Amino acid sequence: FPFQTVTGNFAKVIHCLNANQLTDQVIQRSKRMILDTLGVGLLGTSTEVCHKVTQYSKIYSSDLSSTIWGHLGFRLPPLYAAFVNGVAVHSMDFDDTWHPATHPSGAVLPALIALSEAFPQKKKVSGLDLLLAFNVGIEVQGRLLHFSREARNIPKRY
Repeated sequence: FPFQTVTGNFAKVIHCLNANQLTDQVIQRSKRMILDTLGVGLLGTSTEVCHKVTQYSKIYSSDLSSTIWGHLGFRLPPLYAAFVNGVAVHSMDFDDTWHPATHPSGAVLPALIALSEAFPQKKKVSGLDLLLAFNVGIEVQGRLLHFSREARNIPKRY
């Protein structure tokens, strides 16, 4: 279709992706991005803003739960675990960045980890599946930036 929507285009690209398409270079770079994000996130768990969102999120409970980084034995529903861990990553502002300005891994990785932990034991995702999902998230974020007029203006505003 010549007039395909942006959402339709994303869905078509994502639907066709599989782990066999991840090159060795993409896998190595993804692992480095993930390791960097986990390190920055663990450091960020000691920030005041992270403590505040952790305290706030304690009021929520669920049968499904995911890990809060840096807090052994403390778990939250996946949505709030992703929120708290994402705040931890961003709170130090040392997470990876692209031009135009965005922090791709800090938005993608906490959500993926929280969701993967919530899957039933018999449906656990593999490391390769997690790498594929991570790259899909990064790709979607990059495409959204590419189509965003606001993102093009970011360097001029700062």
